[in-house]
Amino acid sequence: MRIAIDIDSTLHHYWNILSEVSRQRFGIELPYEEQLTWGITRLRADQLALCIAETHSDEKILAGTPYPGAVEAVWRWHEQDNFVHITSHRESSCRAATAGWLERIGLPYDDLHCSFDKISRCAELDIDVLIDDSPGNLLGAIELGITPATLIHPWNRELCEEEEIICAESWPQLEALLEPVLRGERSYTRV
Repeated sequence: MRIAIDIDSTLHHYWNILSEVSRQRFGIELPYEEQLTWGITRLRADQLALCIAETHSDEKILAGTPYPGAVEAVWRWHEQDNFVHITSHRESSCRAATAGWLERIGLPYDDLHCSFDKISRCAELDIDVLIDDSPGNLLGAIELGITPATLIHPWNRELCEEEEIICAESWPQLEALLEPVLRGERSYTRV
C-alpha cells in the first residue's frame, strides 16, 4: 500500500503552536476547541500568514513533538513494506528542517513533499490512503478514490460524521482502524 501522511495536526499537535504565536504577536488566542471550521476568523489574512510563517521556522519545526503512537505506527507500516509519503502544507523552503525533524523523531519515509497541493502529489504517487486533518484534502482524497483517514479535530468532526472517512481520537486507534485497509481487506468505496 501507498500511504500519504500530513504533518501539522496529524503527526504532531500544531494548534497550540499556532495559538501561542498568535497570542505573542497579536494578543489573540486561538482556542482549539472553538476552531469549528477550517477558516481562522480571529486573525486577518496577513496576520495568519505571519503566524504560519513563524510556526514553520526551522526552530519551531525542529522542536515539534509527535503525537503518542504516531512514530511507532509509521514504523510498523514501513516495516510491512508500505510506501510512506510525508506531505505538508508548507513552503518548499521548509523541506530541510522538516526532513531534519523526521530524522530527529526517527520517523521512516520514502518521499517527502512540502507544497500547497497535496492531492495532486498523491495522485502522481498513486497513493492508496491519505491521513490528513484538512477537510479540503479529505474531500479531495474521496474524489480520487483514495481512502481518507484523520485524527478528529473540532474543524473536521462534522465531516467525520457525514462522509466515509476513517476517523480516530488517537494514533493507536487510527492504526487499528487502518489495519484492514492496509491488509487489503477493506477499501474506500464511493457511494
